Amino acid sequence: MEITGVTATTVDVPLVDLDEPLGIGPYVTNHGQVDSMERVLVEVETDEGVSGWGEMRTFLTAAATESVIEDGIGPLIEGQSPFEVERLRRQVFIEYTNVELFFAAVETACWDIAGKALGKPVYELLGGSTAPEQTTAMNADAADRESGTDRDVEFAFCLGILPPAESRAKAREAADAGFSVLKTKAGRDWQQDVARIEAMHDEVDGALEFRLDPNQGWSLDQAVRVGAALEDSGIYLQYMEQPIRVNAHDSLAALRQRLRQPIAPNEDTYIPNNLRSLVDAGAMDVAVLDLTPAGGISGLRQQASIVEDAGVPFTHHCAFDLGIRTAAILQAVHGIPGFSLPPDTTYYAWQDDVIADPFEVTDGCMRVPDEPGLGIEIDREMVERYEV
Repeated sequence: MEITGVTATTVDVPLVDLDEPLGIGPYVTNHGQVDSMERVLVEVETDEGVSGWGEMRTFLTAAATESVIEDGIGPLIEGQSPFEVERLRRQVFIEYTNVELFFAAVETACWDIAGKALGKPVYELLGGSTAPEQTTAMNADAADRESGTDRDVEFAFCLGILPPAESRAKAREAADAGFSVLKTKAGRDWQQDVARIEAMHDEVDGALEFRLDPNQGWSLDQAVRVGAALEDSGIYLQYMEQPIRVNAHDSLAALRQRLRQPIAPNEDTYIPNNLRSLVDAGAMDVAVLDLTPAGGISGLRQQASIVEDAGVPFTHHCAFDLGIRTAAILQAVHGIPGFSLPPDTTYYAWQDDVIADPFEVTDGCMRVPDEPGLGIEIDREMVERYEV
C-alpha cells in the first residue's frame, strides 16, 4: 500500500451560544475570543482505495496551513507506506521549525488507514485497552474492568472567561450534565480569576474539581497570589495550567515549591526536548500533552513514556476538536498507558460536526469507537457546508 495524495480542507464551525445549555460561545481567553473555530481536515489517500483522516487548527491562515500540508508534506511522503508512521515522522524535518505540528494530522490519518486495512481500531494497534489505568475505570462495572472492555473516557468541561455570576451558572450546568472537572480560562485579571473559582466552587458545593488556565497570562507573583488566595478559601485546584511564560522552568519549580496547588505545564510541552528539562527542574506536578505539537499519535506515545517514567501524571489538551481529532484523542488515551486524568474537551459545544455519527457526551464521558481505524466516517456534505 502506498500513499498517493494528501488533501487539506478548512472548515469553520460555530460554537453553541452561552445562553444555551452547555453553550460556551463566545469563548474568551487571555488572548482573544472566538464564536467559531477554523479546523483543517486532512485526507490521506492510498493506491488501494483506503483513505484516512486527521485534523488540526489553522496557523496564520487557512491557505498557509493547507499549503504546508499539501505542497510541503504531501510530496515528501507520497509513494511511501502509511504503515511506517515512525519513519515518516522522522523524515519530515525542517531546520529551525517544529514542522511536526503540521505533520500530526497526516500522521493521524496514516494510523486511520492502518487500522482500516487491518480491521482494527487504533487503540488495539497501540497495544490494546489501558482503561483499568484511567480515571474512568473507577466508574466502570467490575466485569468491564476485569475484561478491559470498558471504553468510556471521562472528560473535563472547558469554559472561557466569564463574570463570576455567569461562571457560577455554567458550573451548575456542567455538574448537572455529569462532569466532575471544569477547566476555565484565566489571566486577564487575577483577582477576578480567584472570584470566579470561588463562585463556581460555592455553586456546586465542592462537587467539581477545577483547572485554571491563564495561557501564560500571569507573572510569577500573580500566580503566587492566585494559588495562595484559593488555598485560603479552602479550594485546591486539580492543577494550574501553564501559569507563567514558557521556558521559565526554574520559576515554575519555585512556584511549585511555594504553593500546594499542582502545577501543569502545557505550552511548555509543545517545545521539543522540554519535557526532560521540566522533569529535571522539578517543574511540574502534571503534564498536559497534545498530539498535534507532538507530531501525532506516535509523538504523543513518546512523550507519555517520558513523563510516565518520571512518575508524573498526565492528561490530554483540547484545541476545539471536531470529531476527527476527538476520535484520535479517544483512541490515543485509551491505547497509550498512563493517562490518569480526564482530557479536556469542548465537544459538547459544537453546533455541528463533520463526522456522520457524532459522539455523545453522557455524564461527562465519550465512548472510544471500536470500529477499524479512528472508528469514524466523514460526512462530506457537512464538510462542504462549512468549508472556508
